[in-house]
Amino acid sequence: MHHDKPMRFVPLIPSSSDPVPWLALGPVALQWDGLLQGQWSQAVRRGLAIHAVHLPGEAPVEEGLEVLRQGLGMDFLVIPVGRPDSREAGFRILGQLGALLEACSGRGVKLALRLEPGSEAVVLDLLRQAHAEAVGFCWHPGIPDAEPLADRLWCAVCEPQSDLRPLQILGYRWDMALAAVDPEAFRAQAG
Repeated sequence: MHHDKPMRFVPLIPSSSDPVPWLALGPVALQWDGLLQGQWSQAVRRGLAIHAVHLPGEAPVEEGLEVLRQGLGMDFLVIPVGRPDSREAGFRILGQLGALLEACSGRGVKLALRLEPGSEAVVLDLLRQAHAEAVGFCWHPGIPDAEPLADRLWCAVCEPQSDLRPLQILGYRWDMALAAVDPEAFRAQAG
């Protein structure tokens, strides 16, 4: 059955860290901290794939545009999204997503939302009303029920003790980012 296939764990490391120790591990995910260590461009040219870049979300459009300018060739740009508590907040989220979708157009980069726990239904409804089918989701341990997101669950991030069985049952078997600071510690946790 498809839920028995293993997920591939990838290290989630700060963008300001040195990429050289991670070259042998294959794809990585970056936690954008506003700085890009100078050797990342060379590491990407040497074949190090960047699965996703996770934004802090304080200024998502500006952060996203800066990441896109770096030419890292990532698959996903992950944006944290809180619960829109007003109509204005919903419009602001849609405006930010529209600007980022336009900036990603033609680059092969997809947007994935990292939803604040408890905001799933509200954000899903907002996206449905706006016909925003081009936006996906990034699962994390704070999401208790991933089933409503399953058809657009594009990436994920976990902690060492996370229960991943519900995702496997849904058929998710792609990259799972795991925060890491050291390649050896990452290998031990991913095992």
